[in-house]
Amino acid sequence: MVKEELIQRSPVRVFMNSIHGGLGNGELGVVASPSGTGKTSVLVQIALDKLLQNEKVIHISFTRHTDHVLAWYEDIFDEFIRKKNLENHHDVKNDIIKNRVLMKFTQDGISSEQILRSLRALIKDGGFDAKVIIIDGFDFSLDENPENGKKEKLNSGHAHVSAIKSFALEMGISVWYSCNIKGEESFYDQHNIPIVLKEFANLFDVIVILEPKQDHIALNVLKDRDVFNQEHLALKLDPKTLLILQK
Repeated sequence: MVKEELIQRSPVRVFMNSIHGGLGNGELGVVASPSGTGKTSVLVQIALDKLLQNEKVIHISFTRHTDHVLAWYEDIFDEFIRKKNLENHHDVKNDIIKNRVLMKFTQDGISSEQILRSLRALIKDGGFDAKVIIIDGFDFSLDENPENGKKEKLNSGHAHVSAIKSFALEMGISVWYSCNIKGEESFYDQHNIPIVLKEFANLFDVIVILEPKQDHIALNVLKDRDVFNQEHLALKLDPKTLLILQK
């Protein structure tokens, strides 16, 4: 299979079409679920879809082990090769590596302003014209108090996400977050939005929930721009590989 055919036949294409072609410039999306349900895998598959289209991607990780993120890129790409028999896969893989930058931050050690300065330096000064930013592992329930440096509830996390959204609009890029739903936060409002995301709902254009089922993990779109309506997509995650599949 040639790369163009892989792009068109990818389940990610179905996912993007279900949300009106995907995120536009300045738009934010979030994939939320309990820990270990496939958030990072979904974000990596979104990133790989862009990379296969020769677009540049910045992957920001707030997780402790960034080698796990790199392993996701390797494993998912290798699975594509195995299943689709991708032609010239060595050249394609080299292009992916060239067009991807992984940045690691600790949430209690850096401010939103510092993150944005680093991104601006990479994109503008470094000439890395990214179209998508992936932000994985950000804890929406914690942030730093600028007065004493101690972690407290949200900096206001609302200010962080607002700053990212403004930056995305300025730079003409889109941003995908992951959000971990912890046990005490797994309550939902009238729109089925997790409580941990409730105060951010107005900032996110697309909210997706991964819902574990008996033999698969469902992808549900809870918010698509101005529409709050839980939509069960014709897609699922394989519980073993965590790859997006069509039902």
